Amino acid sequence: MPTFDDPHAAARQATEALRGLAETTASLDDPRALSPLIGELQAATRSVTQVLRQLSHAHERHAVRALTKTGDLGGELALDAFDALQETAGYIEAAGPYLDRAADTTAQMVWPTEQPPERWISVVFLQGEEAEAVLEIIDRQGTDAAVEYLAGWDMADETEEDALENGYVYDAPPQSPNDRLATRDVYALTYNPDLGYVGLTRPMNVMPDPVLLRLVNPVPPPPVESEPPVAGPLVAASQAEGTRGRHRGPDREGGPSWFRPDAITDIEQSRGLSL
Repeated sequence: MPTFDDPHAAARQATEALRGLAETTASLDDPRALSPLIGELQAATRSVTQVLRQLSHAHERHAVRALTKTGDLGGELALDAFDALQETAGYIEAAGPYLDRAADTTAQMVWPTEQPPERWISVVFLQGEEAEAVLEIIDRQGTDAAVEYLAGWDMADETEEDALENGYVYDAPPQSPNDRLATRDVYALTYNPDLGYVGLTRPMNVMPDPVLLRLVNPVPPPPVESEPPVAGPLVAASQAEGTRGRHRGPDREGGPSWFRPDAITDIEQSRGLSL
């Protein structure tokens, strides 16, 4: 219970309350608590200012009774404490408008009750003959090398726009029970050697380390003796269950593959990305 008739006990309780507040706000997970917390601090700040001024006046009022530890008159010390406490109260009052501005600004914010679900977009999906080269990279060099190679298809905003336009957006990396999944940086690599396909996805609005995209410190891909993969037909109908939710780009007769736009060819050749 709060104690209002014993200043020593009240001060201890206030100290404990502030210590608890400092601990609970060290990692504030719910932003909806920000506005009421700042409002409470506004009131607490005014109370602290009031206490400081009252303590200063108490020093002034009792100055004539003050003694030093050596028995000398301590009036000057009491008046010095009066000045220090008044100055401290003044500094806090001067900071008040800044706290008021923070309170007003925070009160205008609306926080969602839950974080929006993470959305994954497809970077590239290859199947059949066009996936064989990447599956060979996995066999020879491992999944990290395959992810680094397939990252060459990631055109940042353009890839996200194409994924949204074509509906290649998922709640999680697409994966059937028989698929294998590997991760590297922000990417998820899904592949199935038996059905012959590979897919690369990443979260929406999240980009990987530029080194992985070979934007800096280019690293040539592992040598693989095969033709560059191009978009081909979907897997056979008998494999449809294993590739449900996957996608492909336009057929060769319909124009360049969505997965491998014309613009990326020159970029890959300049970076040594072509298989």
